[in-house]
Amino acid sequence: MSLSPTQRRYLRSLAHDLRPVILLGNKGATEAVAKELAQALDIHELVKVKLSGGDKDERQAQIDFLTGQTGAENVQEIGHVVVLFRRNEQDPKLALPR
Repeated sequence: MSLSPTQRRYLRSLAHDLRPVILLGNKGATEAVAKELAQALDIHELVKVKLSGGDKDERQAQIDFLTGQTGAENVQEIGHVVVLFRRNEQDPKLALPR
C-alpha cells in the first residue's frame, strides 16, 4: 500500500505529538526489534522509532530492514527519528483521507 501525499501529510501531523515507542540500541535493528515493532504497529498503526547512532547510510539501512521485516511505510524521517505506519486490517484505528 502506497501512501498519497495527502495521507503522508495527515500522518505527519498526527505523529508530531508522539513519543518514540521503539528505541534502538548499540546493536541496531535486529529480528527481536522488528518483532516488537510489528506488535507496536498492530496496536498503534503509527509509531515513532528512534534510531541508533551512526552515519546516514547506517540509519537508512536500519530503516530499510525495519520496513522490510514489518511491511510498514516510512512516513517521515528527521535526524535519528523515523515515523512508520502500517494499517491494521482487522481493527483500523486511523481514518486516512483519500
